[in-house]
Amino acid sequence: MTDSPAEAKSFVKSVRVFLTVSGVIALAAGIILLVWPGKSATVIAGIAVAIIGAYFIIGGLVYIALAIFSREKGGWSRVGHILLGLLYVVAGVIMFANFYASSAALIIITMIFIGVSWIVDGVVSLSLLKNSTSRVWTLLYAILSIIAGIVVFFAPLYTAAVLWIIVGITLVVLGVVQIVRAITLKTTATEAEFIQ
Repeated sequence: MTDSPAEAKSFVKSVRVFLTVSGVIALAAGIILLVWPGKSATVIAGIAVAIIGAYFIIGGLVYIALAIFSREKGGWSRVGHILLGLLYVVAGVIMFANFYASSAALIIITMIFIGVSWIVDGVVSLSLLKNSTSRVWTLLYAILSIIAGIVVFFAPLYTAAVLWIIVGITLVVLGVVQIVRAITLKTTATEAEFIQ
């Protein structure tokens, strides 16, 4: 609890500002995802590709430098580090040279990974079915997880698009709720004490 009514009002005002700002950001992000789903996905994937590509290039240069400047490494170790470094640098350059293809590949690989992990999670749930105290829910979870994993695995781009839209809708709803919370937040000192 706060010590004075002025501090309570200040606290409520701070909370209101936080809720408003976070709500507006979520709402704006959700609208962007829904209005420009392809462009926003491309931008997000592009940022990821840029980070990964830069990591590959920098990592490759570090491996090459280790091979050249290390006095303790033997001949084969140096050759291995140079080859690995060159492979990293080439991969990074290819990612930057084929930005859109790299973005699409990253999305596909991510979605396939999610699909496979859901399938494995379902199989693991099935293996635990005998010892489960809630067999019906475990079986239902396993079946849904396997089916969802198969769908994601065989239709990764479609699934990514659907998930992107769901994320957009979720952000819009959460943004609106945050803004409404900010507007309806109590402002008097006695009401503010109940918030804490």
